[in-house]
Amino acid sequence: MTRRTIGLLVTFILGLLVAPLAAPAQPAGKVPRIGVLMSGGRPPSSCSNPVFLRELRTLGYVEGQNILIEWRCAELNAERTRQFAGTLVQLGVDAIVANGHMAALAAKAATTTIPIVFIAGGDPVPELVPSLARPGGNVTGVSYLPGWDFFATHLERLMVAVPGITRVALLLAAEDVYNAVRITPVERAAQAVGVHLHPVEVAVPDGLEAAFSAMTRQGVGGLLVGFDATLDRHHPQIAALAAKSRLPSIAEPRAFAEQGGLMSYGAARGDLVRRAATHLDKILKGAKPADLPVEQPATFELVINLKTAQALGLTIPPALLFQATEILR
Repeated sequence: MTRRTIGLLVTFILGLLVAPLAAPAQPAGKVPRIGVLMSGGRPPSSCSNPVFLRELRTLGYVEGQNILIEWRCAELNAERTRQFAGTLVQLGVDAIVANGHMAALAAKAATTTIPIVFIAGGDPVPELVPSLARPGGNVTGVSYLPGWDFFATHLERLMVAVPGITRVALLLAAEDVYNAVRITPVERAAQAVGVHLHPVEVAVPDGLEAAFSAMTRQGVGGLLVGFDATLDRHHPQIAALAAKSRLPSIAEPRAFAEQGGLMSYGAARGDLVRRAATHLDKILKGAKPADLPVEQPATFELVINLKTAQALGLTIPPALLFQATEILR
């Protein structure tokens, strides 16, 4: 056997030994495929998120070119959300972006290996992650709210807008399993300032009109709209009924004020979606969800609808107007 033959044989054997070690590396130029699972009320025909797509483009990703996206909108159906989560896992996506608490829980239940980036409301500890600073598993993301006691700040703003108010209703979707933890901090805040809180759990949307009639009979002077995807979907009807009942109202998403509610106060959701896209970018470049802290809101928006205030006969104090991010006239 010649030296050249021996050299070729050694090279061949070394190649066989090294090949298994290199196998897990992704092929160069592989286009990442992600799943976006949305638990909210968007129909399949409009199942996308323009803000998310714009931020991905800013980060260098263009859908259909260097990133593939499997969109799934569950229309607030828990069973469908679980089915879609399982489908995305079966498709072998490289990561899942879960928009909504229901979607985040479904994605987490469906896989312990595929990275998950959630955009969800409420406290993610311990249901989604054991710790904000150290998520520890395959789940990380951004939270809409710093905690359920956030809604006590809605009461504060409503009292400034309507001086002397003594009875306030808290509207909640009857099927929401988190109502108990949402009511407690608001009740505590109301008691501290001598306000009587009326929690109203209602079947949405069928029970809304009856609920508003009951609030009027009880002499309620203001309305806090609870944080819930079901209620979000019916904000136009809730805002209209509040106006008809002459009830000053406040909710978390800015869309509520735009749809006729008196005020909205909450996190700048567009900013949170952009930060979720940044999390995803880091994961696609090799970061582990366990090492990416869950982010909480840094920017909050107070939107006041002056047209609604005028219809209710309210004069919004200058101090509150000064705090507003936007005033709708």
